[in-house]
Amino acid sequence: MIRGSIVALITPFRNGQLDEEALSKMVEWHVEQGTHGIVPVGTTGECPTLSHDEHCRVIEITAKTAAGRVAVIAGAGSNNPVEAIEYTKVAEKFGADATLHIAGYYNRPNQEGLYQHFKMVHDNTNVPIILYNVPGRAVVNILPETVARLAELPRVIGIKDATGNLERPWLERRLVKRSDFLWISGEDSTAVPYNLSGGCGCISVTANVAPRLVSQLQELTLAKKWDEACALQDRLIPLHKLMFAEPSPAGAKYAASLLGLCSEECRCPIVPLTSETKKKIESAMSELGLI
Repeated sequence: MIRGSIVALITPFRNGQLDEEALSKMVEWHVEQGTHGIVPVGTTGECPTLSHDEHCRVIEITAKTAAGRVAVIAGAGSNNPVEAIEYTKVAEKFGADATLHIAGYYNRPNQEGLYQHFKMVHDNTNVPIILYNVPGRAVVNILPETVARLAELPRVIGIKDATGNLERPWLERRLVKRSDFLWISGEDSTAVPYNLSGGCGCISVTANVAPRLVSQLQELTLAKKWDEACALQDRLIPLHKLMFAEPSPAGAKYAASLLGLCSEECRCPIVPLTSETKKKIESAMSELGLI
């Protein structure tokens, strides 16, 4: 089930509180729009500013609303493996299909430390694990040799690659000795060439705004219809870039508010968009027929 367009789901707030009604409606909307999977409480879900109880509640609502119709990959990562284990057990409790794990930020372990972190989570939980390699946020980089070593653990099933380095899946595929290992892009702008390099999907920010189009894009790549995929990506690129014109997820939340899905409210230190960026997002969405 883990393939295609996997939305990095925003977490809706209203007056500083988790908007549970909006969250349920968004999950339902994504199922209807053809999204293939959902990642709650990732970076785009503002996990750094969620309380422990909110983090768990978002996983619960997402998994229960999805009800097995699409894959749910719960964000469970932490630079503290003990906390990562706890969140992974929460994800298992509520029926998530897999968990997404970042590591290393602030404490900056070496490659052996990264391996031992993920192995500790693996050995103390029962849910499939997807590694998340994002050096821009985590500071550390999970090198291809470490990815291959981790892939020997039976429940480490794949990697989300947000390095922006399109050489990486080629290098990793030469080292990983498993045919069922999943390579998933973590960048909308490079999703098409990443799938050409052996990827099977993208954990997408833009899917919060244009889920049907992003799903179509992924379906085209998986069917190896590269010319059609490139043509659609040409149309989507301006929106992809605008999602990060200012710190994320402010862009995605503003766009979602234009669709009536939730408020544009983010938690500090993410601040509201400038009026100039808002106008650009409205224009890009209008050109795509989203509003």
